[in-house]
Amino acid sequence: MADSLPAWTPPEYAGRYWPNRLLTDYLDDAAKASPDKVAVTGRNSMTGLVDTLSYRQLRRLTDRIAAGLAGLGLGKGDVLACQLPNWWQFVALYLACVRIGAVLNPLMPIFRQRELRYMLRFAQAKVMVVPRRFRGCDYPEMMRELRADLPDLAHVLVIGGEGEESFEDRLLNRRWEDEGDLTALFAERRPSPNDPTQLLYTSGTTGEPKGVVHTPNSLLSIIQAYDERLGIGGDDVIFMASPMGHQAGFMYGLMMAPMLGAKLVLQDIWDPDEAAFLIQDEAATYTKGSTPFLADLTDCAAVDRANMESLRIFVSSGAPIPRALVERASRRLGASIISAWGMSETGSVTTTAPGDSDERIFNTDGVALPGMDVRIVDETGRPVAAGTEGNLQCRGSGMFAGYFRRPELSRDVDGWFDTGDRAIADATGYIRITGRSKDIIIRGGENVPVVEIENVLYRHPAVRETAIVGMPDPRLGERACAFVVLEEGQRFDFADMVRWLQENQVARQYFPERLEIVDAMPRTASGKIQKFELRSVAKNLKPGD
Repeated sequence: MADSLPAWTPPEYAGRYWPNRLLTDYLDDAAKASPDKVAVTGRNSMTGLVDTLSYRQLRRLTDRIAAGLAGLGLGKGDVLACQLPNWWQFVALYLACVRIGAVLNPLMPIFRQRELRYMLRFAQAKVMVVPRRFRGCDYPEMMRELRADLPDLAHVLVIGGEGEESFEDRLLNRRWEDEGDLTALFAERRPSPNDPTQLLYTSGTTGEPKGVVHTPNSLLSIIQAYDERLGIGGDDVIFMASPMGHQAGFMYGLMMAPMLGAKLVLQDIWDPDEAAFLIQDEAATYTKGSTPFLADLTDCAAVDRANMESLRIFVSSGAPIPRALVERASRRLGASIISAWGMSETGSVTTTAPGDSDERIFNTDGVALPGMDVRIVDETGRPVAAGTEGNLQCRGSGMFAGYFRRPELSRDVDGWFDTGDRAIADATGYIRITGRSKDIIIRGGENVPVVEIENVLYRHPAVRETAIVGMPDPRLGERACAFVVLEEGQRFDFADMVRWLQENQVARQYFPERLEIVDAMPRTASGKIQKFELRSVAKNLKPGD
């Protein structure tokens, strides 16, 4: 995989913040220091069972799975993809990949054939792990439809599956640790802290997902700085409902818990009432989620009945947090509401901190974490004065290694990365995101690949032109509105649009939630569609047809 990454030398200071360790080193430390401490617990919504593992058990199963994956032919640098909910197996799979130098490619459970066909083929995944069923989707059947298009895929393993596909039979029920010298195997396969460890897809203006590649050092250095700023340690209890297929759940749940030797409490289907009582019952002290998670938990009825005094910190990121929500959440939850900004490419780059003034908490996205730099520049790349809006750039210890198989997408000569966001910084370095130059919509923390969906709609015989923009939404931050110009004499309504997207196997969360038929698109003199005009119209619209 390393050969498919662009050459990049990080700023000299970045290495000072790298721990130069692997997540399995922290797992080993925790298993030795507190073998009987709960490492991970959570209810599987498909079975109704609560699974709880101590650090001793998690380490034992991690080693067994790692040896089993090696036995199946997964090599150092090979990609293992998984499309799993927040279950303990997700945690163990990543740790097992680290043990043998494999690269994990987490995929969101919402993805269907259209997304998976591209993602798995592009990543050249050798192994795919899926649930037998989750939220009505038959994942093994979906994978059987795709196998002919995936020549690199050697194994599909199914949690709760049967026969050769059974995750349990192939990896858990066989004592792989008794069949060879694990110490020698793991020593031979041990990766460098600067080798690829994670491949995570993100969508941008191209309409084609890009594979973000991280190393142990890039991920762990950011988590370390984040924990120090927020005062999070091994005695904390981490509640994670954000999907671990996203960087938020992956870094600040799956990785952060074993790094600290802390307890991880997982929720696989978001339910704010259930979350309130899980926080109470597990004495959770910390959680992280996008704005809708914060809004739902704040306003749910269970907050009035559950004792949530243990919750100290709620970090919200992924979409701007309305000031009124922060004020209401602070009052209702009794926790410090922390605002953060980051990307799949960087993890959290800026955060506010406990004890910050109300002005900073309510009106900024924080200041750069140690090891990271941010700057605001004009269109020529020159830094602007404090208080001036410009393009947000960042660099530092947590920067990703590059885009997989996309060497043409790189940083400038000084390592600065153009985030695609617009921002303002004050004299003390606190920033406020003011907009996005990238043509994406952030719906509840999920990036909607606008160009990709537009391209699908363009292919409908009734559609002459289409443009998708965001509608402001108090809960999700934004929802998508599709503006469409029809071919002469054609009809196309909201139901037609939904049916067409379903036929093209687009993930439901990417569907526009309003359709506007217009006679013509507003255009510049050069013929480009003026999306700012459409956004002006959409800001007064609501979802529906």
